[in-house]
Amino acid sequence: MTNRIERFRILTGKEIEVIDITPTLLETVKSSGVKTGVVYVLSMHTTTGLTVNEGLPDLEADIADWIQRVVPEDHPYRHARFLDSDGQMAINAPSHLRGALLGFQAYFPVENGQVVKGSRQTVYFIELDGPQERTYVIQVMGE
Repeated sequence: MTNRIERFRILTGKEIEVIDITPTLLETVKSSGVKTGVVYVLSMHTTTGLTVNEGLPDLEADIADWIQRVVPEDHPYRHARFLDSDGQMAINAPSHLRGALLGFQAYFPVENGQVVKGSRQTVYFIELDGPQERTYVIQVMGE
């Protein structure tokens, strides 16, 4: 059984950014040699998200707009306070809440060496507190 874990870094450029990571996912599965198994994608951050949706630029913009409307910046969040553990102000409660709504993982079956997904499904890494350097992990397991 193969168990391959790879880490990928992204330099995001905006506070909220929708990034298509599907090509990386597909190439990682292909290069793993796994014919039958599963692939997991995991964000390493609580102020990012992963989602699967149709891959269209206007929908990407709609996702970013929706995130901002659902969790607005101008709410009196309890997380907006000094954190002794970090020695700084916590000012990113909206980013954490947005991440909680989106989730941080996705998985797909692998069959005949291919990711089993819908023809319009695109895997998006979503920055919610950028710009920053971010990391996500792809794990491919199987035979």
